[in-house]
Amino acid sequence: MSSFPATAVTPEPIFEALNAFQLPAAMKAAIEIDLFTGIAEGKNTPATLALHCQAAERGVRILCDYLTIHGFVTKDDGHYGLTPSAAAFLDRHSPAYLGSMARFLASPETMTAYAGLTAAVRSGGAVYQPGGSVAPENPLWIEFARSMAPLMALPAEKLAGLLGAGEGKKWKVLDIAAGHGLYGLAIARQNPNAEIFAVDWTAVLEVARQNATRFGIDGRYHTLPGSAFEVPFGEGYDVVLLTNFLHHFDPPTIETLARKVHGALAPGGQVVVLEFVPNDDRISPRTPAAFSMVMLGTTPTGDAYTFAELQRMLGNAGFHSIDLKPLEPTFQSVVLARK
Repeated sequence: MSSFPATAVTPEPIFEALNAFQLPAAMKAAIEIDLFTGIAEGKNTPATLALHCQAAERGVRILCDYLTIHGFVTKDDGHYGLTPSAAAFLDRHSPAYLGSMARFLASPETMTAYAGLTAAVRSGGAVYQPGGSVAPENPLWIEFARSMAPLMALPAEKLAGLLGAGEGKKWKVLDIAAGHGLYGLAIARQNPNAEIFAVDWTAVLEVARQNATRFGIDGRYHTLPGSAFEVPFGEGYDVVLLTNFLHHFDPPTIETLARKVHGALAPGGQVVVLEFVPNDDRISPRTPAAFSMVMLGTTPTGDAYTFAELQRMLGNAGFHSIDLKPLEPTFQSVVLARK
């Protein structure tokens, strides 16, 4: 006798959810063997792809079918193709190629964090290593700076445009937790009168420095190595960038940093916060709301904060004229506030 309910209810969604860990592994494997590029080049059967990828025909067939099921590959009469998103972002020949993200988002360190999620839920924060991803000098951020830069190129240019960098005002810009440096560098590229001061760990700033050299901006790019909570910022900044940083911490820690930023700004200066900002219901929009789970698994106290929460924290630190602007077409938002 079946133990399932005698209704249309099915356990299939539960079965799929508990097997969902396979998807990032499949995506990472496909990127590592250059599967998407092979399909784009017309090697669209298991046999031709196996030669291109230097892999077993059986393995390629199963991987391609799995990726077809999940909407990254198409299949017609035994021949594979790319969906529009895969063609735009996963073909190595595409100028918008984002495959390098797999080295960070599907890294062993990241995946290991979620093996201990039960303990993280019970304790309220990451337990897989002391301090989680915000541990001092964590080498994870070197890989982040190298691997995630392609994803940040468009938001960086959009943010610089939103701020009016192209007007060419003489700006002193502080880029906190600069990582790859692209947000500060986008401002410097659009504004030849902007001087950028970047804060991050020493090894991470080497990646940002390399990008500054590549863009021909190294003469206007200055580094302040160390913890954003400890290194002296100096003062007189017109713009302070806090891009994808505040979500790693709890509100008291954020307010402490915000007060430090407030003191570093010139009168009338502006702090620019780029974040995953969910609605007040905390379940929409999908990507910003789900980002809280990233913080639960990888940080001791981080979260995806609503605009009301960010507004309160910045207000408590002395900021006013706090405003929220979507950074289209990305899934992130910008919070602007004045000293």
